[in-house]
Order: sequence, then structure tokens, then C-alpha cells
Amino acid sequence: MLIGLISHPDCLQYPVPEQHPEQPARIRAIQDLLIAKGLDILMPQTEAPLASPEELKQVHTAEYVDRIFKLGEKDEMSWLDQDTPFTAQTLQAARRSAGACIKGVDLAMQGPVTQQFCLVRPPGHHAEKDRAMGFCIFNNIAVGAAHALEHYQLERIAVLDFDVHHGNGTEDIFKDDPRVLFCSAFQYPFYPETPFITDRKNIVNVPLPAYTRSKEFREAIAEHWIPAIDAFSPQLILVSAGFDGHSSDDMAQLMLADSDYGWLSSQLIALAEKHADNRMIAVLEGGYNTTALATSVLAYLQAYWD
Repeated sequence: MLIGLISHPDCLQYPVPEQHPEQPARIRAIQDLLIAKGLDILMPQTEAPLASPEELKQVHTAEYVDRIFKLGEKDEMSWLDQDTPFTAQTLQAARRSAGACIKGVDLAMQGPVTQQFCLVRPPGHHAEKDRAMGFCIFNNIAVGAAHALEHYQLERIAVLDFDVHHGNGTEDIFKDDPRVLFCSAFQYPFYPETPFITDRKNIVNVPLPAYTRSKEFREAIAEHWIPAIDAFSPQLILVSAGFDGHSSDDMAQLMLADSDYGWLSSQLIALAEKHADNRMIAVLEGGYNTTALATSVLAYLQAYWD
């Protein structure tokens, strides 16, 4: 099965402090390994466009988007929260990251390559309607989902989040929208330490204790995610693909391996084929040990050729 790659050089260009975890090296490590393994030539590549203010306001408040664009007119670095540095170059990259998801939806809906991987930064799933947090400026996956709902009149979209941190921003945006099924599997208790929903049909949260290993992770996905997705029968699947649950990533304490991401990818590919006419877009979220990140992404993508 064919999968495309969406990215842009702007995602490498914005600066962060030297010790900050969300470094350009994350993207470079993935690119280098894909080239070394010859997968880059197998993946049709597309440049991410800039998301417009109007597209961003589909999921964020107008006041928030306008404030971020105003901050982007300044040259000096500022901080949107204690974790999230911001410059004019950050704004450009954040617009590319959200734009990648929009472009991915268009490619999935129009074909012929209906599955896409968005290799972008900054990540997005912590960004709520009116605030940035946890390295995230705009909620990339939510912008893509809103575009699909608005432009293609879809009735059922599944947003699946396997980052080690809860996708609080995505939940915040779609908790009252029955057209969106949101599934998140994450370490708990852990950052972002925000309450998560347990009593709505369109929200499936799977909190996992620290030191959860492969067997327990796979069982949790099989028990909680897959039946919910089958029952919902999505017309499009969007994936917040965070790889910071890897045992080598010291940002968290899950004990997952490369093979778990390959297994999960194969499950999602089967679900997309079963329900969504093979339409699925994944966007990079977390993953901060660059070696583990690259090998995990490789395992996730190699499932398309296994």
C-alpha cells in the first residue's frame, strides 16, 4: 500500500533554546533514516501549505489566532507558556504543520494516494481553543478534521492519539461534536495533568500506568479503541502519532518498542481499509529521543510494505 509524505523546510527553521526537547533534529533524524532505508523514494512527497487565519479559526478562537499572528510580527523570542517558545519563524512552521493536515485531508479525499504522513513540527495536540501549551501552537490534527467536516461534509471522523501525553487540546475542541470520535491512549497520571472525559460516547480515553509494556499496551488498544472504531465506522481516520512512549524516551515512563508502533500501524491500516476507503492521515506529535523517534517512525511506516 502507498503512503505519501507531507513536510516543509520551514519546520526545520525555527529556533528553540539549546536544551529544549522539541528540536529540529527530530525531523532530521527521521528524514535521514528514511533516506538510508530507501523509503523516501517510495513515498510521494508534497510540500505543506500555510494554513490561513480563517482555517485556524475553525478550531481556535479568533482572539487567540489574532494574538498569535500579532506576536509573530516581532523578532525576539517570547514564551506562550513555560514550555513553548515562540518567534516569527515558529509561526511560519506552525502554519505549515496545520497546513500539512489540511493538505493531507485533500489528498486523502481526492486521491489517488489516500494515506499520508505529515512530518512536521511543532506538534499540536495540546493546543486548546484559546491557548498554546506543551510545545503546541495550533492543534494541527483538529484543523485537518475541521477542514474535512466543512469541505467534504463528512459525518464521521475518528481522531486517534497514541502520544504518551493525553491529547487534551483535541478533546477540548471536539468533546461536544458527535461527528468526531476521539480516542487517546496515554500515561496517567502525567502531563498535562488536566481532567479527561470518561462519560461521553465520542470520547474514549485509555489511561495507562507508568511502565506499561507492549503486551498491556496492545491489549488496551484491542479492548478499548478497536471496538469503538468499528462501532463508529469512520469515513476518515486522523492519527496524532506521538512516539514518546518508547522505552528509550526519557520524557515519559512507558516501555514501548519500535515493534509496537509497527503493530499499531498495521491495526490502523486495516481499520482504514475496512471503514474509510483507505483514507488516513497521520501527523507527528511527540518523540524526543531522536534515535528512538526515527526507528519508531520507520517501524510505523514499514507496516505499509509488510
